[in-house]
Amino acid sequence: MSVRMGVLALLVAEPGYGYQLRGEFEHRTGGSWPLNIGQVYTTLDRLERDGLATRGDADGDGHVVYTATDAGREAVDRWFSEPVPAKRGRDELAIKFAIAVTVPGVDVQRLVQVQRTAALRALQDLTRLKRTTDPATELAWSLVLESMVFQAESEVRWLDHVESSVIRYQPAPRATADTPDDEDVYGSEPTGRRGTGVVR
Repeated sequence: MSVRMGVLALLVAEPGYGYQLRGEFEHRTGGSWPLNIGQVYTTLDRLERDGLATRGDADGDGHVVYTATDAGREAVDRWFSEPVPAKRGRDELAIKFAIAVTVPGVDVQRLVQVQRTAALRALQDLTRLKRTTDPATELAWSLVLESMVFQAESEVRWLDHVESSVIRYQPAPRATADTPDDEDVYGSEPTGRRGTGVVR
């Protein structure tokens, strides 16, 4: 888990206490993964329980300082040497669209448009932020930021794929007797289908 191993890696670099570790973690990740102090101390307790960190004496200000153990250093070495497992399965966006294409009456193309607008807005914000970030002085945050940019770009490309797949594999429902012809609604020749708003 990134928080657990991230905190442990910070302890390997230098002993620290809860608030200090939270500040370092958030600074190095550009605040993209905010932590509450309770989460930090819970993580420290578990690291101590597992023999990866040890609790020391309080410093002059009353802060309890933690230090990584040899086992903790070995765990961090393994973490840095192994790949992060690929994210698979529970992707909320993918699941939302998987359900949407199976539920009658859902305008999937509109869902794509709404999601794409949000993704493009996020991408624009990240791009502006990237222009103000200097990798020479903020390399850690720059790497996190660029990862977020790539993820946003990937989402936009995937949404384009969703839209083209829906157009190709999910034809609009045929008009019924109660449904006016396309000519009546759109002023064009009847096609026997309700308009989708997309030119095929």
